[in-house]
Amino acid sequence: MTQDVDVADRERGLERDEGRKVVVIIGGGFGGLNVAKRLRGVDVDVYLIDRHNYHLFQPLLYQVATAGLGVEDIASPIRTILRRHKNAKVIMGEVTDIDRKQRLVHFDHGTVEYDYLVVAAGMETNYFGNKESWEKLAPGLKTLNDAVECRRRILRVFERAEWTQDDEWARALLTFVIIGAGPTGVEMAGAIRDIAHEVMVRDFRNIDSSKAKVILIDAGPAVLAGYEARTSERARQDLEEMGVEVRLNSMVEEITAEGVRVGEEFIRAETVIWAAGVRASGLGESLDTELDRLGRVIVNEDLTVPDDDRVFIIGDLAHFEDPRGEPLPGLAPVAIQQGHHVAYNIRYALRGERYRPFEYNDKGKMATLGRARAVAEFQDRQFFGFFAWFLWLFVHLLFLIGFRNRVFVMLDWFYAYVGMRRSARLIMKTPQEVQEPPERARLEEEIDQISLIAGQTKVEQPAERRRSGGQGGGE
Repeated sequence: MTQDVDVADRERGLERDEGRKVVVIIGGGFGGLNVAKRLRGVDVDVYLIDRHNYHLFQPLLYQVATAGLGVEDIASPIRTILRRHKNAKVIMGEVTDIDRKQRLVHFDHGTVEYDYLVVAAGMETNYFGNKESWEKLAPGLKTLNDAVECRRRILRVFERAEWTQDDEWARALLTFVIIGAGPTGVEMAGAIRDIAHEVMVRDFRNIDSSKAKVILIDAGPAVLAGYEARTSERARQDLEEMGVEVRLNSMVEEITAEGVRVGEEFIRAETVIWAAGVRASGLGESLDTELDRLGRVIVNEDLTVPDDDRVFIIGDLAHFEDPRGEPLPGLAPVAIQQGHHVAYNIRYALRGERYRPFEYNDKGKMATLGRARAVAEFQDRQFFGFFAWFLWLFVHLLFLIGFRNRVFVMLDWFYAYVGMRRSARLIMKTPQEVQEPPERARLEEEIDQISLIAGQTKVEQPAERRRSGGQGGGE
């Protein structure tokens, strides 16, 4: 059984067996988890530290955000995953500092000493200097809380549009803006379009949800910029055929409680999703080593820090260049392969052997655009449409951890494909909702006031809200 860590050790640090080496892993994502799994049965003590008690399958976060899957379908308790790894100990905590000189990792309720350190802390949403003002207005999609918050906002606007008399406000409620046309943005745009046009259209009486407007905005010249030009263009064409409005070479200059400003145009939209950028975890800075412009640690060919062969960096936090001199993308297969490699290098070191250099086996990349539509690249081949979508389903089921998760996700996808329904359409409060900006909270309180005068059955919009419509130029 995976052992619990006694919080009483917070002052003196965690005890260690002097006869055994200690491997500390920071992060329970694809990279960190696979290091721990590959060290099963090795004569070392493994401490895996993560701020959450679960492993998250991030590629399917957008499915939770768009009510296709429940949170339990894409998350598994780390202790359950490692329960047969007798040398593994799980710490649920927030790492606050790394002391490489003393070989200590400090976390919020203790300290642990290491012989080998694996940092797989991942990435976080990057608002390019606008986090304080934009984060609450346009949630990102990096955590389960983010996904549930996006789902709440998306589902809620349909409910409110059903009971408003103000046509202009109804259009704003049913306008969805996704900022960033990378894989997350593209998948969100396609999924929201599917919800509006194929799912919600059957369930509401006073609105035609098929008239919902989905706008995908990116400052660059192409969607899926990291893909081949042919794949990128096909993705754009498919999205536009589905009814998604794609705006490229368009810079978002302002986000408010009522919408977004793109150049001289203001687009009124109640729901704005941020998928425009990520940056490395701040833990990279505590390592006191060279970082790239995104905060990723520039590593050696064996994934170690340049001046410390006992510290490995893997996954999204690592800047590791391919033979073309380009850094490897932040994909699950990259993190998994790096996790396996580091575990084997630690095994080599324990036997007194030298580290081996890491070589990435490119398994391709893919993105789904909606129901039965996807694009996929495998080396020099591209696939589109239904076949690519089927490949996408198969690969993501393969990478999901846990038999239960695979079965239930497969059933949910079958239910969604055949019945054109979404199984997780629950509106739940989230921490973001509690902390919404005062101006949004005030406006929503006004919108929720239902007038029963003269037998009216729709929401009467406050006069102030109706007058404020003149600011926008997006309709």
